[in-house]
Amino acid sequence: MLGYTIDQLKVGQQASFSKTVAESDVYLFAGISGDFNPAHVNQAYAEQTAFKTRIAHGMLAAGFISNVLGNQLPGPGTIYISQSLNFLAPVAIGDTITATAEVVELNMEKKRARLKTVCTNQDGREVLVGEALVSPPRG
Repeated sequence: MLGYTIDQLKVGQQASFSKTVAESDVYLFAGISGDFNPAHVNQAYAEQTAFKTRIAHGMLAAGFISNVLGNQLPGPGTIYISQSLNFLAPVAIGDTITATAEVVELNMEKKRARLKTVCTNQDGREVLVGEALVSPPRG
């Protein structure tokens, strides 16, 4: 199964993925990445921070963008070239995050697609924004 090739993509095309962040997601991500920052895994410590509770890793939410790009738009066979990320708000355990990617530019000569990437929480608040450059599957 392959995703959309450069010839099949259209500017304005979008896809999304939603997931509620569970406590187990945070601990699993900490174990996989090695990032045991107490802001993520230590409630007593986190209560002393500006957020007053543990927060999910920013890169966990960014991983939801990878889900959209690799599974939906452009989809299977897509290769990441680059990704910019701006973290705007914390993601709390229990938040439902929706990652959306929208095609904003197609470079037919280089066979590259530029996509606006956004993660929002259940209240519609943007928690992460950025831009991805990808090489869609060749078909």
